[in-house]
Amino acid sequence: VIRCRAAVAWAPGKLSVEEVEVAPPKAGEVRIKLVATGICRTDEHLLQGCFPNAEFPVIPGHEGAGIVESVGEGVNSMKPGDKVIPLCIPQCGECSFCRNPESNFCQKSHISEPQNLLPDKTSRFSCKGKQIHHFLWVSTFAEYTVVPEYTVAKIDAAAPLDKVCLFGCGFSTGYGAAINTAKVVKPGSTCAVFGLGGIGLSVVMGCKAAGASRIIAVDINKDKFAKAKELGATDCINPRDFQKPIQEVLTEMTGQGVDYSFEAIGHADTMV
Repeated sequence: VIRCRAAVAWAPGKLSVEEVEVAPPKAGEVRIKLVATGICRTDEHLLQGCFPNAEFPVIPGHEGAGIVESVGEGVNSMKPGDKVIPLCIPQCGECSFCRNPESNFCQKSHISEPQNLLPDKTSRFSCKGKQIHHFLWVSTFAEYTVVPEYTVAKIDAAAPLDKVCLFGCGFSTGYGAAINTAKVVKPGSTCAVFGLGGIGLSVVMGCKAAGASRIIAVDINKDKFAKAKELGATDCINPRDFQKPIQEVLTEMTGQGVDYSFEAIGHADTMV
């Protein structure tokens, strides 16, 4: 058992740094020393009590990168000392979804089965004599975590862990939306990106990499515009600067509207 620090959410809105015990990995599991974690809006949703099927107390966090500390019986894809990224969406490689090139949503994920406990329905975390739940089998707000082998991606030994931790959710979500889902492949195309958080900025990067000639970034926080332009945005606009709906502004700017539009906030009004 390893004793370390972790941020424990005892109830919605109640988060504190505690000393926790992290049990060793069982068969098919990996214990990771986390070096870096990102903070995603989903973690805030968990703390607000609106994440479906979540159970408290729980250690939040689902973007991280670290080093394998130990492995359980039967784990062959990695060894202690390997750099890894834990995955909030598993990749078992065996279910029908994993085998389908048109899908990436493993059937062992939280959509089909809550990931509050590890697959054997037990937790590897405890604090003050109480069982602490896992979050999406990842729980990166801890110095050590235990996850199933199929929720871990081994990465290059030279990778900077403080940067690649964002690959676990934010960067891959935004960049993948442009490259893999929308398939922004038409050189010279025009894109609009609503919301310039980590996901939105990653969309901007994906659109630029795909060859879009015009990338219009939309946000109500002007402080984000400099970073958006640094990453590839050609225009930055604030809806509060206009008296008309922003979609009308975009139509006037482009003559006919954009070729691809990305909503990176998850807000119904913005989607409309």
